[in-house]
Amino acid sequence: MKPRQAATSLGDLKAGGKGSLARTLSAIEADPGNRVLTALLDDAYNNPLGRVIGLTGPPGVGKSTLTNVLIRRWRAAGHSVGVLAVDPSSRISGGALLGDRTRFDTDPADSGVFVRSLAARDRLGGLSELTVAAMVLMRAIYDRVLIETVGIGQSESDIVAVADTVVFCVQPGSGDSLQFMKSGIMEIPDIIAVTKSDMGRVAERARADVEGALSLGPANGGWRVPVLCVSANDDSGLEAFDQALDAHWDHLAAKGQLAPRRLRQAGEWVRDFVLYNYGTRGLRQIASASALNAGESPFARQREIAIMLDARLSGPPPIS
Repeated sequence: MKPRQAATSLGDLKAGGKGSLARTLSAIEADPGNRVLTALLDDAYNNPLGRVIGLTGPPGVGKSTLTNVLIRRWRAAGHSVGVLAVDPSSRISGGALLGDRTRFDTDPADSGVFVRSLAARDRLGGLSELTVAAMVLMRAIYDRVLIETVGIGQSESDIVAVADTVVFCVQPGSGDSLQFMKSGIMEIPDIIAVTKSDMGRVAERARADVEGALSLGPANGGWRVPVLCVSANDDSGLEAFDQALDAHWDHLAAKGQLAPRRLRQAGEWVRDFVLYNYGTRGLRQIASASALNAGESPFARQREIAIMLDARLSGPPPIS
């Protein structure tokens, strides 16, 4: 029996279920320059279905526990769900060290939920090199795509480049609220969730600290970031959390901000592709060529730029 292959069209990908998506992601990871797969990514990019939620915060804050609860709630509400869990990398194998799929309580037979663990490897932004491609494919299939990052620090803010709504998690009593207020991370989130709110007064104190810091800055695009206490242990605050997600999505639509946000993100993917594969020398060559117009696919643009730079940079670098 011939082994089943990766999908070559969006229709085949949707019809093939979770197995087809898993094989396609593995094929993209093994051969990211494949023209057939790039065409599939072009099609998926131009036909988004769902919304993308980014979940970030320091290690140990409870992101995976919250993700598990959100999967259950969204499936109960009838939404299909795709999850990308970006884990630290094994120094030996290079693979995902924690393997979040084993930590999530999902039914393997449920075609409406798909979980993929990705290894961050040498990427410092809390994401994986495959995250963008995987998100674009999953966004074309599932109603909700949830991306959980490794953890966040001052330089680990790449989640903004892939998510429609960024959720920053704060743990009560850890000092995270004050630390991240100082580091500038507070400019990133659209929603802030104080986890483990069943801790009571210490959770309320963390919420008050964060709200105080946010009050010192302007609203982002007319959106005032809500600070919510949530608990995955007793589900408290999760209804308000879902309402905040819906409110932010409605805000993006009402203000006409969703399409420009996604277009800016796609331009960042192209620039990051050039920097990662060709360095600053490549960036100098393309100048503003990474800018995208509405309707253009970043994957097609990456392919064009790669062909151009491979020709231009085939010789040794100039001596300065």
